[in-house]
Amino acid sequence: MSKDPKDIRGASVGWHFFSNYAHVLVCLAETPDARLRDVAERVGITERTALRMVTQLEQSGILMRLKEGRRNSYIINPSERLRHPIEEHCTVGELLKTILSRNAFNALTQRFENVKRRSQNPFSV
Repeated sequence: MSKDPKDIRGASVGWHFFSNYAHVLVCLAETPDARLRDVAERVGITERTALRMVTQLEQSGILMRLKEGRRNSYIINPSERLRHPIEEHCTVGELLKTILSRNAFNALTQRFENVKRRSQNPFSV
């Protein structure tokens, strides 16, 4: 399942800067109603691993899963701090702002604000 990533020149790369957790977040930030099967394929992990990562991100307050009919939609909490001591001074939003297009980042923050307005503490676990 895992694909060997390519750099901008098309050369094979055996490593990358961001973890698969960050890759999953980017995928869900860009497409909040993506199927985990599609996220897993894009990241190069199994669907089961994607589900485990989403569950852990949800339990940590970074992600919220909303059931919409038979599908899930995902809300990302941009104000949540990153977890490792080296980067804990940064937020999820600051990380995603460097990776996403301006439109995708604005849509992410707007979705979060809309959910926040409707609920006292939407990310309480």
